[in-house]
Amino acid sequence: MKLVDPHGGGDLLPLLLEGEELAQERRHAATLPSLRVSQREKGDLIMLGIGGFTPLTGFMSHTDWQGVCDGMRMASGLFWPIPITLSAAAAAADTIMIGGEIALTDPDDDSILATMRVTEKYAIDKLHECATVFQTTDPAHPGVTLVMQQGEVNLAGPVKVLSTGGFPEKYGDLFKTPKETRALFTALGWSRVAAFQTRNPMHRSHEYLAKVAIETCDGVLIHSLLGNLKPGDIPAEVRTKAIGTLVENYFVKNTVVQAGYPLDMRYAGPREALLHALFRQNYGCSHQIIGRDHAGVGTYYGPFDAQHIFDRLPVGALQTQPMKIDMTFWCYKCGGMATGRTCPHADADRLQVSGTQLRKSLSAGLDVPPEFSRAEVLTILREYYASLDSQ
Repeated sequence: MKLVDPHGGGDLLPLLLEGEELAQERRHAATLPSLRVSQREKGDLIMLGIGGFTPLTGFMSHTDWQGVCDGMRMASGLFWPIPITLSAAAAAADTIMIGGEIALTDPDDDSILATMRVTEKYAIDKLHECATVFQTTDPAHPGVTLVMQQGEVNLAGPVKVLSTGGFPEKYGDLFKTPKETRALFTALGWSRVAAFQTRNPMHRSHEYLAKVAIETCDGVLIHSLLGNLKPGDIPAEVRTKAIGTLVENYFVKNTVVQAGYPLDMRYAGPREALLHALFRQNYGCSHQIIGRDHAGVGTYYGPFDAQHIFDRLPVGALQTQPMKIDMTFWCYKCGGMATGRTCPHADADRLQVSGTQLRKSLSAGLDVPPEFSRAEVLTILREYYASLDSQ
């Protein structure tokens, strides 16, 4: 058995230059007019660079944007659930020529991330993008806020990526490219690989989900978001340390690979679940675990909307398939983790385990029961919250 194909059916298409080609393009980029990208666009650029967004070659045109918003299809017919776009303020866009090149710079330090040949400039209906992608135009939704704050003009065109934006330097071996995870899965003899998406430390419910997947797959990729989160979420360096401790103490050796990817959360619920499955296909995963409220925020989505959306996909849209698991909880009568499909007992016998509740308890200095989280994980998280208090 072999790993799933990259999205689109061809080879991985990393756009990150190397060697002398990279050196030449960096010299060329220094001569170009520049545009500072947003944090979200930086993550998208790096995913383009490492092949995570295979087979995209750059930022989407107006026709692609419209097709993705309205039917999750690019003009070529390629399935894609969320627009990958670059915006600029109107005044900046006026100085950019169609057919010309620009350098795209890092929002943190203005270093050059990529060069881009601009093939189109266009305006979009931002409210339409929000209504289709996020299913809401409520400005309190963090994804809606980001779209509405974008520049007035979108720029389309192919990119050449020159940098990984400091992620390898900050996260070391945790930052893995699709080429690297595929090579690792192959070396481990895996072909059925389930991805577990997380922006939180793993509590007992998450641990249960991953172990259910291991029962039917060769292994699990615990794939942690390394980009920006919403206020109150636990930073990636703390989260991944806690996950590493959990894996070391409570998983069989060589059944788990932990890695990180450079995107920001969009909080697009069902559509983001599809995007997660799409780029996990590029990372080599045959399945993606979809539990309760995947990529959701607040009450904008139903608890299992991210599962239901996979049922409406055309045949062949994605090779990576959803591994749908019901709401999980600790059942005192069962004496362990369970779901509504396996536990016959009443709600009074169940402890709902959620990342939100865990964060609230830790930030308030409350006791956390062992049914909620492993002691080794809690030690790391309490140290983090204690550091916030001291600051």
